[in-house]
Amino acid sequence: MTDTRKPRVLISDKMDPNAARIFTEMGCDVDVITGETPEQLIARIGDYDGLAIRSSTRVTKEVLDAATNLKVIGRAGIGVDNVDIPYASAKGVVVMNTPFGNSITTAEHAIAMIFALARQIPEANEQTQKGLWPKNGFMGVEVTGKTLGLIGAGNIGSIVASRALGLRMKVVAYDPFLTPERAVEMGVEKADLDTLLGKADFITLHTPLTAETKNILSRENLAKTKKGVRIVNCARGGLIDEAALKDALDSGHVAGAALDVFQTEPAKESPLFGTKNFICTPHLGASTTEAQVNVALQVAEQLGEYLTTGGVTNALNVPSLSAEEAPKLRPYMALAEKLGSLVGQLTPSAVARISIHTEGAATELNAKPIVAAVLCGFLRVQSATVNMVNAPFLAKERGLEVREVKTEKTGDYHTLIRVSVKTEAGERSVAGTLFSNAEPRLVELFGIKVEAELTGDMMYIVNEDAPGFIGRIGTLLGENGINIGTFNLGRREAGGEAVLLLSVDSPVAGEVLDAAGKLPGVKRAKALAF
Repeated sequence: MTDTRKPRVLISDKMDPNAARIFTEMGCDVDVITGETPEQLIARIGDYDGLAIRSSTRVTKEVLDAATNLKVIGRAGIGVDNVDIPYASAKGVVVMNTPFGNSITTAEHAIAMIFALARQIPEANEQTQKGLWPKNGFMGVEVTGKTLGLIGAGNIGSIVASRALGLRMKVVAYDPFLTPERAVEMGVEKADLDTLLGKADFITLHTPLTAETKNILSRENLAKTKKGVRIVNCARGGLIDEAALKDALDSGHVAGAALDVFQTEPAKESPLFGTKNFICTPHLGASTTEAQVNVALQVAEQLGEYLTTGGVTNALNVPSLSAEEAPKLRPYMALAEKLGSLVGQLTPSAVARISIHTEGAATELNAKPIVAAVLCGFLRVQSATVNMVNAPFLAKERGLEVREVKTEKTGDYHTLIRVSVKTEAGERSVAGTLFSNAEPRLVELFGIKVEAELTGDMMYIVNEDAPGFIGRIGTLLGENGINIGTFNLGRREAGGEAVLLLSVDSPVAGEVLDAAGKLPGVKRAKALAF
């Protein structure tokens, strides 16, 4: 007997009423019930196939256990910290977000912050409304002709750049994934971070918070900035050392700072509060009528399409796969994503081209999910919103050339995936295979044969092959309370360059990496995470 029941959707957070209309037009029954307690949601959720949320509803393990019919969760917005994605995946629930609905709004907020700093608008407004008429107390600066330093040149950063160029500013951009060709297309000057810090009159940040970008404006880097610089952050809290920024403002080295985000939110207190030439807003980057409408409409369209046709858009935990392809492709995609993540974490310079080369049995499969998985792993190092669906779009947006190569003839392994990147320093590649047709293994790293499982927290070391090294690194980690899971070694030749991949039971702190880098014969030490 055919099931003719319409899919049921619950909208549990306040959003534009047009979202409910779209669900209805797409053939879904929809209920709008907001402000419920977790217990009330748990009691109700079992009746629904889809759940549309914003930031208030928390989709916990308990909610998911009660959601016996739930097939998809849609977050109207970018952040999904309020959803237990791993458990949702285990329960077979697709999780989607709307990563691009807020882009213009956030970019415009950054531009507004630049003007507020340049003309000291908040302070001037406050004193004027007190009846002080401080006409001679404020001397601003023009933005025309000034240099804007753009840290992060992705979707939002590129919009900020276009607006700044329209204001006749010069734009210098730092982004490890920005190619020279894409920089020319955007009309910006590509630069390394130190160059940007030394040239910029204004600095604005548009990068996700990752291990690589945390405190990217550290005390040390703030000291490298041009005296009188003005700094804007509408991206993520934690990109700036807030205590160091306060000291730089107090000393006058930084002429002004404007933050929409803080390391701890809600920011009830901060060392920056009350500091002269500091302005802030309570995470308003996405707070415009247009943005709220956009994300509500997008999430309704995405969930409605999935529930009525099976189409998948902006999914965070599943790729676009047919039922027939999925069982065969899943282990290959797991391998591909790990290889992409590895080469992304180990390639600090801009990548102009990425090539995905399949050999043997891998050539018989649908290449698109494999390519998307590689790009997802590669780009996730810099973008927290990347997923299997939007990774190809983001790669194209960043000017990254993507090549697919197939070699049906089998080499040393019955199946192989090789990921190569072309950078200014040359070509680099990693390769992996499947053991027992299901277990991903790294088998080659930058031309060196090495067998390793890429999982959890790891440590990557390049060193000169010499007696005693393993003992020294083991002692260092032991002294710092870091337990080693596995050792994975490889070398070009006896006494030549060697690589060491360690799996460890806890993340390796920066000071331990610094100490490892100073051991005799070590050329590079880096923490990895999978």
